[in-house]
Amino acid sequence: MSLVPHRFLFRVAYPCRYVKDIPRKDDDRLLDLPEACWIDNFAAMDDRRDFADFRVAWNETGLGVQAEIKGKDQLPQADEGRLRGSDGVTFWLDTRDARTSHRASRYCHQFYALPTGGGPERDQAVFAQVKIHRALADAPLCNPRAVSFRRHHGRHGYTIEAFLPAAVLTGFDPEQNPRMGFYYAVKDAELGEQVLSVGSDFPYWEDPSLWSTLVLGK
Repeated sequence: MSLVPHRFLFRVAYPCRYVKDIPRKDDDRLLDLPEACWIDNFAAMDDRRDFADFRVAWNETGLGVQAEIKGKDQLPQADEGRLRGSDGVTFWLDTRDARTSHRASRYCHQFYALPTGGGPERDQAVFAQVKIHRALADAPLCNPRAVSFRRHHGRHGYTIEAFLPAAVLTGFDPEQNPRMGFYYAVKDAELGEQVLSVGSDFPYWEDPSLWSTLVLGK
């Protein structure tokens, strides 16, 4: 067994597809992104098997993120008071893709998307932005109500969809800066953890140099 994960040895620049008609209006699905928007994390290189299908797309008004978690027999466990310990999706974005620094800048953002854990009965979906640990400067925290967010329950899993408007992403400017730093982690008490690249042996939650890149193109 290699001491260094194979996916640590390279960084991937993923094409981020342009989808004009998101977020969808008057539709049960907020995004419903096509397969062309799928982000391949090359899990097989480290003998891992994925349980989440992660997709990303953009247009001039913002960025759409969609994750479908499959293969569950148990309900997800989440609590908006314990975001990091909850089942759900966490993703990071750097609108300047400045991956030379090991500490986040004000252009770096961290978001949580939980399928449950909110509200008085802890059964409502949760979307939240938090500060990044050890950041040199913090991105402004958005109002969660500014983000369109939906959760769909399935027989053996769930799907979450979020559309982040440009105003939520400090520095979002696809014309001048079409490359964005990007990372995600999906946590599930039943299925384990799925990450874009390296796992928790590396501090991806605070080190942008470990993130990959989205290339926003039409």
